[in-house]
Amino acid sequence: MKPQAGFTLIELMITVAIIGILSAIAVPTYGSYVLRTRLTDAYSGLAGVQPALEQHWSNTNSYSGFANLPANSDNFTYKLESATDSAYTISATGKNATSGFVFTIDQNGQRATTSVPTGWATSTRCWVRDKSGQCSQ
Repeated sequence: MKPQAGFTLIELMITVAIIGILSAIAVPTYGSYVLRTRLTDAYSGLAGVQPALEQHWSNTNSYSGFANLPANSDNFTYKLESATDSAYTISATGKNATSGFVFTIDQNGQRATTSVPTGWATSTRCWVRDKSGQCSQ
């Protein structure tokens, strides 16, 4: 009589449990990574518009009348919140997967995170990149 080859039920259950534990760790970590990647839309959009605003001021001696904002993306909409002869504030407001986030930059290059989803920390000195309030560089 030839012995049967295969896996026992307990071996299969242990394998399923190990896969479940690994998935429980990997899925939230991956989700956090994807969200941080989406936040870079705001960082690059705001940082990229600042030189254009300074060029506009050089040409007109005023920040008002500037209309060359970054194109809205799937994750953020951009708005010139206020613009005068000597000051401006531009915001990037999150939508879809980044809903709840609002990042700003002003004429001095001061970055701020003025609104975040529950569980995240705001900052008056930088754009946050994770729940602990770590600054994006």
